[in-house]
Amino acid sequence: MPAEYLRLMLVCYLITVAVETPVLVVFLSHRHSNRVRVFAGLWLTACTYPVVWLVLPPVFDGEPRWMYLLVAETFAPVAECAIFWYAFLRPRGREEEDAEGYVEAPAPDRRATVRDLTAITVANLCSFGVGEVLIALGLFG
Repeated sequence: MPAEYLRLMLVCYLITVAVETPVLVVFLSHRHSNRVRVFAGLWLTACTYPVVWLVLPPVFDGEPRWMYLLVAETFAPVAECAIFWYAFLRPRGREEEDAEGYVEAPAPDRRATVRDLTAITVANLCSFGVGEVLIALGLFG
C-alpha cells in the first residue's frame, strides 16, 4: 500500500469526522451524553473506514464506480448503526459492567433508537455528499 494512499485515507478520515461528528452531536437522542456523541463521531468512522478504503476497493477493481459506492455507502451506515446499537443501546445483564461501572443501557425507547440510527445514517450521507463535492471540485481523485 503506497504511503500516499494512506496519507489520503487519513486526510479523508479527518474530513469525514469533521462532517459527521457535528451531525451526531446535534441529532443523536438526548439520552446520550455529549462525550458519547463526540466519541461516536470519531469511533464509528474509525471502525468502518478500513473496510471502505482498504478492503472494498480491490474487490471492485475494474467495476463501475457506482457499484463500489453502492456497497460502501450501504455498508458504512448499516455497520455503524449495528456497532452503535451494540455498544450503547442493547440491553445488558447485571453481570456486565463497563469501565465506569455503567451496568444497563438506557431505558428502551423506540423513538430515541430510531432517532439515533437515523442520525448515524444522515451523518454518513452528509460526509458522502461532501466527499462527492470535493471530488467534483477536483480536490480529490
